[in-house]
Amino acid sequence: MGLRLGVKQTGCSGYAYVVNYAESIENNDVVFDNQGVKVIVDRESLGYIDGTEVDFVKEGLNEAFRFRNPNIKGECGCGESFTV
Repeated sequence: MGLRLGVKQTGCSGYAYVVNYAESIENNDVVFDNQGVKVIVDRESLGYIDGTEVDFVKEGLNEAFRFRNPNIKGECGCGESFTV
């Protein structure tokens, strides 16, 4: 169906991104379509990630999503969690 993007409480800074395949769209979801890719975000997570740019980057053998979130106030040292 698409890519589900959200946040969960965890880590030393408070929140971490969650990325999964979306098998369905719930009533609570907001759906964005960008270049043919459906990105599905639940309304609760939307406030934390509104305006975030997501890129998929490959560096050597490593592949990962990279997030540029204008809402964050700080990040942990390892970059796994953030504060809003």
